[in-house]
Amino acid sequence: MVPGVRNPSKQENRALESVEGTEDDRYIAGPSCTKNRRWESDMDLIRQPPRRASNVNMAGIVGLARMTDKARGHNAELLGDYRYGAGSGLDVEVLEFINMNEEEFAEAADELSDADLGTLARECSGRAQADIDEFNREHLEREPQDDLHRQLLNERLDKFAPGRIDITTVFASMELDDWGCYKDLDLTQRPPRTPYLRSVFGIAGAARMADKARARTSGKYGDYKYGDDSYIDRTILEFLGISADDFAEAAYANPNDVELGEWITERKQPGPGEVAALNVRLTSHGESTPGFEDRFRSRHAEVCSDRPEVCTFYAMMDIDDQQSFGIVDLNRRPPRSPYDTSIGDVVALARMIDKGRAHLSGHLGSYWFGEDSGFDRRLLDYLGVTPDEFCAGLQENATDESVAAWLGAPLNKDPSALNRELLHLAPSNDRAKGFLRSLVNGADPSRHDIDTFTAMTYLDDIVTFARLWAPV
Repeated sequence: MVPGVRNPSKQENRALESVEGTEDDRYIAGPSCTKNRRWESDMDLIRQPPRRASNVNMAGIVGLARMTDKARGHNAELLGDYRYGAGSGLDVEVLEFINMNEEEFAEAADELSDADLGTLARECSGRAQADIDEFNREHLEREPQDDLHRQLLNERLDKFAPGRIDITTVFASMELDDWGCYKDLDLTQRPPRTPYLRSVFGIAGAARMADKARARTSGKYGDYKYGDDSYIDRTILEFLGISADDFAEAAYANPNDVELGEWITERKQPGPGEVAALNVRLTSHGESTPGFEDRFRSRHAEVCSDRPEVCTFYAMMDIDDQQSFGIVDLNRRPPRSPYDTSIGDVVALARMIDKGRAHLSGHLGSYWFGEDSGFDRRLLDYLGVTPDEFCAGLQENATDESVAAWLGAPLNKDPSALNRELLHLAPSNDRAKGFLRSLVNGADPSRHDIDTFTAMTYLDDIVTFARLWAPV
């Protein structure tokens, strides 16, 4: 989702562009208009690599699982330094083999589970098993054919595996680079992911435990506790029947959440409902857990004494992570409401501050900020500052009050006209109306009262994070 939550309120920009009458599909009807389809993983390729090129767990075709992860990362605007579709030589070959184009595959990657997407790819390809076997063999055995790829292989060997002579193929070179770039994690510089994330084996907390395991292996896990020293980790490991050392070794070898889950699947086959029951137990662990009442009250007083509604360790961990590192992490919570007028009586200014601080700390997640956001562009124009100037102001001013003082004169203007514009943004044509309806249907099909993009943005925040925080 980042890892964490996919596309929260990226509708902001699409919505405002559709009001302005543009016909740019990027803003009106992109492949991931809704966020209710959360399959094997919210693929944040900033925080993890895609699956290995040699992974054949989707339709038995090499490169397909990797391309699926990149398609989902592309859709979520979390592709990182990877390339999807025409920008990737391997993707071009896989797409040609399965007779699909990059746009229809990206849309299908959002709509379908891995199993269903693999079935679709097989059907579209029309290939016999012998053709697939030959395609796989040719790619698995392919060695670098030009100076550039030979140089890349040698550089990766020197950096990540000096002395290894068994890594000779293009796929092995790619996979070494993926592993080398993501294997280490420094939890003295940034926190592990939210405990609510279920991207490893469907267990809330397993992805966070994997982050701590990798940081422990690299010797940079700071004040975090791992394995037997952590009640949450211990509970998950006991459920899986896996030792802390074995899990740490697997997490280090498999920096991709899905592949780590595949490693677990080879060792654990839970019965129906077992993972759901575990998640309820984990996410509910807190002030009402027998034997932990005093521990919770003590920790709550240290972390969030002003938040009486916080009653679980998971909720408290998200707060503690952000406070400890001085960050706003929009993978863990939404920004403030677009209706918030607490700063200068200006609609959505508090929200833009949250997004700006998240942007500065590298925890913007899937939100859009500054020039990428239609709401923000209007606000910045009203305030007479550029995105860079606004970010500089946030860095120099740690509180809302000091930001308001820094903005000064612009906040003394009457914001009524701007507020009306932002609050009443609505579809201006049939296409935009259809787009808004698709967003509402993705959040709550019963809500026929939602008729503005501002209302949809707020509903979207609430529904998206309610799904993340749900015990099951």
